[in-house]
Amino acid sequence: MDHDMPAHGHAASSGVLEWLLPALVLLAAAGTYLLLAHRARHHNPALGWSRWRTAGFLTGVLLLGAALLPPVAPFAHEDFRGHMAQHMLIGMYAPLALVLSAPVTLLLRTLPAARGRQLTTVLHSPPARLLAHPAVALALSTGSLAVLYFTPLYNATTSTPAAHWLLHAHFLLSGCLFAYVIAGPDPAPARPTVRARLVCLGVAIAAHAVIAQLMYGGFWVDIHTPITQVQAGAEIMYYGGDIAELLLAAALVATWRPERRRAATREPARAAAGSRTSGYLILPAGSPAADTQQPS
Repeated sequence: MDHDMPAHGHAASSGVLEWLLPALVLLAAAGTYLLLAHRARHHNPALGWSRWRTAGFLTGVLLLGAALLPPVAPFAHEDFRGHMAQHMLIGMYAPLALVLSAPVTLLLRTLPAARGRQLTTVLHSPPARLLAHPAVALALSTGSLAVLYFTPLYNATTSTPAAHWLLHAHFLLSGCLFAYVIAGPDPAPARPTVRARLVCLGVAIAAHAVIAQLMYGGFWVDIHTPITQVQAGAEIMYYGGDIAELLLAAALVATWRPERRRAATREPARAAAGSRTSGYLILPAGSPAADTQQPS
């Protein structure tokens, strides 16, 4: 009994540190965003910064906190249902809120001009273009689920704390990448068409449904946990994924601006019409007839 107390105290202290670190990181991220938003409003009061975007970032931070802190985090270590709830929050719901807060745009608004140009160069680099391709984002976010649950990889992540945190990082980064490709308001190196993004989202919805159904039926699943937990986790993945993807589709519709394209195509026509009504025929500069042009 005397030997158990120090061990229990050590486990409790390590558990506190395990939750304290992500809490501090999340608080630092929220504070940094609020500071940058304040600078953006201060530098350009007329343009300001959307409070809805700020609310979106804080919502994403709260969702991450709900996933990484008690009571969900300890439950996820013991029960597959908790793991799947974590996966939904970290990999689907929080990324959508974070992406809609337009963090890259906020950085470009607050960075010095030289740093802003450097960031723009990175965003338009070949690796960034590759990552921003819908097929790559789909493979990293949705395709990796089959590798995780249909191979021994999931069991390996549960036995190693470092692998467990790497899995969380993968969920978050791949989820942010997919949400950015589908409905991100930030500038993109090559924005896919709306049709391509809708097709990509449809494939993700179908893949989530198939993986969840295979998991529920016990086909090809390599998860060392009671079947009741696996089936309940599959239900969370099925219904929770549908809701998250519907929200992503709604965000795509909300951020779609077709009038910009129409306006751009109408500008040349308006300019041509204006030149005709002015009574002059527009000729190329420097042509011989340009100097002798008379009203019609």
